[in-house]
Amino acid sequence: MPRDSADRTFIETLSQHFAADMFTPAEQSYLDEPRGRWQGAEGFVARPRSTQEVADLVKACAEGGIGIVPYGGGTGLVGGQIAPASDTNTPLILSLERMTRIRAIYPQENVLVADAGVILANIQSAAADADRLFPLSLASEGSARIGGLLSTNAGGVNVLRYGNARGLCLGLEAVMPDGSIWHGLKRLHKDNSGYDLRDLLIGSEGTLGIITAASLKLFPRPAAHGTAFFAIRDADAALGLLSLARAQLGESISGFELIHRTGLDFLTETLPDIRQPFPGAPPEWMVLIDIGLPRGIDPLAALEELFMSAEADGIAYDAIIAQSEAQRQEFWSVREHIPEANRRIGSVSSHDVSVPLGELPNFIAQVEQAIGQIGEFRTNCFGHVGDGNLHFNVFPPPGRTRNDYLKERDQIKRAVHDITHALDGSISAEHGIGRLKKADLARYGDPVKLAAMRAIKDALDPKGIMNPGAVLP
Repeated sequence: MPRDSADRTFIETLSQHFAADMFTPAEQSYLDEPRGRWQGAEGFVARPRSTQEVADLVKACAEGGIGIVPYGGGTGLVGGQIAPASDTNTPLILSLERMTRIRAIYPQENVLVADAGVILANIQSAAADADRLFPLSLASEGSARIGGLLSTNAGGVNVLRYGNARGLCLGLEAVMPDGSIWHGLKRLHKDNSGYDLRDLLIGSEGTLGIITAASLKLFPRPAAHGTAFFAIRDADAALGLLSLARAQLGESISGFELIHRTGLDFLTETLPDIRQPFPGAPPEWMVLIDIGLPRGIDPLAALEELFMSAEADGIAYDAIIAQSEAQRQEFWSVREHIPEANRRIGSVSSHDVSVPLGELPNFIAQVEQAIGQIGEFRTNCFGHVGDGNLHFNVFPPPGRTRNDYLKERDQIKRAVHDITHALDGSISAEHGIGRLKKADLARYGDPVKLAAMRAIKDALDPKGIMNPGAVLP
């Protein structure tokens, strides 16, 4: 019997030993990925309700040598949640969508404990109900689940002030590749008792174990928010504005997003109902800045003072400051819909990179030149410039589609990543490696680090059942 058929038979037999509604044939939603690059291998999806059921499933799969693809909200952009037939034999898709319990909230400790299947927006809401803030925020927060966000070490718009997912997690509960349960769900800020398994699992994209619950950091809610668009002359001015804002506003800066005019042009083209901030033609470059302040400080006055200083220094030449919470939400809606507009245009090649802050203008200039030498393209550069993370995406000219440029895709990606690497940057800032960037990791990764990663993978998952085909070949 071919291995693929044997896998299916094993999973069908396995399903008889669990709850009747746990195993179902995988619906199309489990086989698609947001950018349409891969089609998942048809198989079965298991939806356990508890950590013990996850452990029992993993143990059985380990005994049978069956690959497991952990599935959160399906929002990943590098194919980590999809197992194409070419990558592996029939895997078991293990979805945590039924594990949605907020286990506990400790307001005095600023800690929330949640199952891995809880949607990010629901964690934010639960924190708000306790008059606290869980600051992880990204465009997919209405469907992304906390287990997947931790397993990819997600970033988002508030990293500048609060850190990425790893920095927001105190402890984990996880099922290891042999089916054992690691009870690391602590609420401690200090724990130096040996190797940090928490930090190892965060960012491992389900290749070393399955996160089933997490202890998360909460923060006091700012008493007042301020949001503004600043029109700036170029990317170098964005660094000057960031330095000035830090000098005047300290650690109150939550978001600092660089946006190019192309992003707003794409919104006009594909999502005309999104209300844009600047009347008429938008500036060539702009920054969306968001601040959270304690009681007694007026955010409007703080942003007005910042603009006056920036204008006097020749950094910014215009600004629109949100006058209400509704307008503030409109500003953020512009930023959050840029990825959707990009998707509708259809990128030839998309890149999630980071470089040292001081190299950002140099990076943008070099990449623009390199892309221009390859052909006629539109580029959309935007992202979390406060932490050096840019999304530099390349699109076909008007009237053409990305399918017209399939031959150029690898050349474009190589050019962007070569420049990133030369500037001591990273070819994956916040999206992870998944299946999309395995070859890039092998090309640009430090050999010692890659050898250590392989040794860790082989030690913890000797049968190679955890998300086979992701991150490492």
